[in-house]
Amino acid sequence: MARRERVMKMSVELPLWRALAGYRVLTMLYAVGFFATAYDGFARPWVAVAYYCVLFVWTLATLPRVASAASCTKRFLAADLTVALTGIMLTTVADSHERIQSGGPTLPSIWTAGSVLAFAIKGGWRWAAFASTAVAVTNLVERGTPARDTVHNVVLVWVASIAIGYVVEVARASERTLARALEIEATTRERERLARDIHDSVLQVLAMVQRRGAVIGGEAAELGRMAGEQEVALRMLVSGGLVPVSRVSQDAADGAVVYAVEEPVEHPEAVDLRALLAPFAGARVNLADPGAAVLLPAGSARELAAAVGAALDNVRAHAGEDARAWILVEDEPHTVVVTVRDDGPGIPEGRLAQAEGEGRLGVAQSIRGRLRDLGGSAELISTPGQGTEVELTVPKEKNMQRGKAGRR
Repeated sequence: MARRERVMKMSVELPLWRALAGYRVLTMLYAVGFFATAYDGFARPWVAVAYYCVLFVWTLATLPRVASAASCTKRFLAADLTVALTGIMLTTVADSHERIQSGGPTLPSIWTAGSVLAFAIKGGWRWAAFASTAVAVTNLVERGTPARDTVHNVVLVWVASIAIGYVVEVARASERTLARALEIEATTRERERLARDIHDSVLQVLAMVQRRGAVIGGEAAELGRMAGEQEVALRMLVSGGLVPVSRVSQDAADGAVVYAVEEPVEHPEAVDLRALLAPFAGARVNLADPGAAVLLPAGSARELAAAVGAALDNVRAHAGEDARAWILVEDEPHTVVVTVRDDGPGIPEGRLAQAEGEGRLGVAQSIRGRLRDLGGSAELISTPGQGTEVELTVPKEKNMQRGKAGRR
């Protein structure tokens, strides 16, 4: 079954755009309501009525424009700011000079801040500084003199819009960083999975050809040497790998986009682990398991069985063909524990770290990597001259939940 590519979108901007749309509607209603209560105080109320009709239609008609940064174009921002600035200047026509000088609000009132905030969310603090400066200059021209309340309101809008624009820029950078981290994690997991599969098949065959060629001699020895060279090259390729550049959306408003490889779900029903381990039993491998079935989701059971197979491959490769091995399966209330023990010479101290540094990932990936992906652990105990014991522990609950999720 082909794997599917799942796209995850993350955007902290979407709630900001939704809040801005609500703010524009509420502040428009506030401005209209305030005018209605002070209708008799206006010198030319028909001018204000005409402006509020335009403001009402404009606010409702442009709600789709403030749904995202993609729809909030530069042309719309310029038109929206023009509506706000025009309303401020029309205040001198609609209202009396005395009311303006006494600190009366402009026609758009606090609706103007919504226009400035759109600049901040769309383009960051620099765009916010431009829009808020235009509003500040227009307010000072409308008032005629830099009164304390006017200066206070201008500075408040200026500081707030720039701060919000800066926060948006930081949030966008954080989204890109998070997207990069998530993709690196997904790529690393995929690389580890491929490394395990290659180790269980191709690398094992190349190693066997190298050993057998050296024993047979002649042309087979040359073939074994070439197989050994290819094994080393393939190990270096698998252990190194490449991490692709993180892919993000064309428009920053869509947020960071992460592409993750979603593994196919094959036979998610529970299977008996004993049936998967039975083929390992033989003349030199003794299998001891409970009398009852040891149930795990099919995928988890196969991975656990593959880890047991990798442990037995290590026994044959490092302890010799004559070494004996024992597999013990324990079905505990919350975990399944499989222990693989041999009577070989054991592993010298520091040998595993050295092997991993050389690109030999048998223990690191085929055993520990598999158990880590299952939420379990792999403990390796080895004493020189007394054999090696590998204890594989898999939690039941987590893997059963994973199997149920696969069926949905």
